[in-house]
Amino acid sequence: MKTTLTLALGLAMTTAVWAAADPHAGHHADNPPGAAPAAREPVSFPPALKAETLANMRDHLLAIQEITAHLADKQFDAAADVAETRLGISSLQRHGAHEVAKYMPAGMRQAGHAMHQAASRFAVAAQEAGATGDVGPALRALSQMQGSCVACHAGYELK
Repeated sequence: MKTTLTLALGLAMTTAVWAAADPHAGHHADNPPGAAPAAREPVSFPPALKAETLANMRDHLLAIQEITAHLADKQFDAAADVAETRLGISSLQRHGAHEVAKYMPAGMRQAGHAMHQAASRFAVAAQEAGATGDVGPALRALSQMQGSCVACHAGYELK
């Protein structure tokens, strides 16, 4: 089981990296296949808020690394706790989401909210994995959470 979990986690992370490196990942729906990738939309934040937002994003990435390590060690409740407290819906106030949202275009706000919702769904799936031993739904939820990150970073750039 540990080998299967390790392979599944490796596959999930590799898939996320491939998606992020995909030259077509930045395409908007109106770009035909084979067309040049669409430029990321620049988003202007006040300098202090930009620095704080980038620090929060780095913490999000660290949280995903911690979640992955907890899953590999079958520490499902710990993975769920990290997901909910650092990434989930309950983390929004901690990150000052209300202040940051004022500067985001609608699509960026939607992608961010989707990531926070997916993190909360992952937290539930991770707890269920602890009870059932079936880690598949938790890994799918983790992949969906990372997919929101990839989509937002492919479409937007802080200025």
